[in-house]
Amino acid sequence: LQKVKNDLEMLLTAVRSKSIQLEEDLKREQQWYEEQKQILDTLNKIEEEAKTQVEQPSAEREIDELKNKILKLKTYKKELLSALGEFLDEHFPHPAKGENTKNKKSSAEPAVELITLQEILEFLINKLITTPHEPYITIDESFWPPYIELLLRYGMALRHPEDPNRMRLQTFHM
Repeated sequence: LQKVKNDLEMLLTAVRSKSIQLEEDLKREQQWYEEQKQILDTLNKIEEEAKTQVEQPSAEREIDELKNKILKLKTYKKELLSALGEFLDEHFPHPAKGENTKNKKSSAEPAVELITLQEILEFLINKLITTPHEPYITIDESFWPPYIELLLRYGMALRHPEDPNRMRLQTFHM
């Protein structure tokens, strides 16, 4: 009986030590599990942040692309306006210069400085853009009549229905 008692006590100590060891292992495993869970949560957060950062640069990239397109369009517009200016200067010179070479009999200076066709077109375009509800400009003495007739005859400009001293740029959109 004493031997059985000793054996059982030894078994009890062995079971207790095994139980203590298993509890320690369980604590370590739980701690490891919590650490792994925190790491996983941190990694998920980092992944979400990375996704949003990837999305933001794509939006920023789109904005940059639009800015580049706008810059290209502005450059193209400048080139077109420059080409138009050169064309108008070549084919439609300043009215005062043309008159002086053709009409040498007239020694009197014109009362008003005449403006070029390019300036007339700029006035018409600017007026149409700035005040689309009232695009008419008033024709005064500085406008050379042949240029006004040219614009009206070829349908680039229209006279005001009630006031013949006013005109506007023809709208070509549909």
